[in-house]
Amino acid sequence: MKLEYIVNSTNYKTIKEVLKSHFHISDRLLLKLKRANQIFRNEKPASVHTPIHLNDIVSAQISFQEKSETILPTELELDIIFEDDTMLIVNKPAGIPVHPSMAHFTDSLSNGIRYYFEKNHIETKIRPVNRLDKDTSGLVIFAKNEYIQEALIHQMENHTFKKYYRAILTGTFDETKKTGTIDSNIARKEGSIIERKISPNGQRAVTHYRVIQNFADYCLVEFQLETGRTHQIRVHSKYLGHPILGDSLYGTTSEFISRQALHSYKISFSHPVTKQKMDFEIALPEDMKKIGKKK
Repeated sequence: MKLEYIVNSTNYKTIKEVLKSHFHISDRLLLKLKRANQIFRNEKPASVHTPIHLNDIVSAQISFQEKSETILPTELELDIIFEDDTMLIVNKPAGIPVHPSMAHFTDSLSNGIRYYFEKNHIETKIRPVNRLDKDTSGLVIFAKNEYIQEALIHQMENHTFKKYYRAILTGTFDETKKTGTIDSNIARKEGSIIERKISPNGQRAVTHYRVIQNFADYCLVEFQLETGRTHQIRVHSKYLGHPILGDSLYGTTSEFISRQALHSYKISFSHPVTKQKMDFEIALPEDMKKIGKKK
């Protein structure tokens, strides 16, 4: 993948300023590009300290052959929503973790992605940009190189990468409380490596919510994350007094669904290379759809 910028102002004096300020390339990636001689001015190899002038073409070749050696390739059925030379977006089913672990060493989504990459001769590491809990379904992005991963994470940090979820919560909301924002810090619960809790000593966590529909004993709610803390929606839903249906960690199990009824259904961001606005939206999975049909 090639990054290219035609100098059209006097704001930048050197190639390094273009790479750092225009492309937001990290120091780590910049060092790799320097060592690989993958930085150019007007198609000729150049130093990062090379001065630039109007109409110069500054470019960098982001192409490193890599593999995630510790992740074993496993053939999995992937629901691919989008793919280009820079990223792969898949709809992760519930019950599959994003990363391998001792309990899921060969059957994580990353195992399936590595198999897919090898089958299609894509020599890159496994780089998930966003992460979902094992039993949360929905959209996950895998960057095909380090620059794309960094660029999308930079958008998340600047709150220009939007993440939307839908969940079925226990109970119903009054008309006056159907929209709101939860701004409550989240910290790890003492004695647990998994569970989180609301705590003034935790990291700031901000969640916006909107009730889509109240049913008899539960409701369908949309969430937009402003921050990305572990278990954020699950902890904030409990804090509202309406834990997610089926969430045994922060609520109780349910006869209607065998996991927490939480789905990452929409993402919106700017493509790091083309700068085009990218919007992806998928429907609720069947196990959540059928709950709304119950009387």
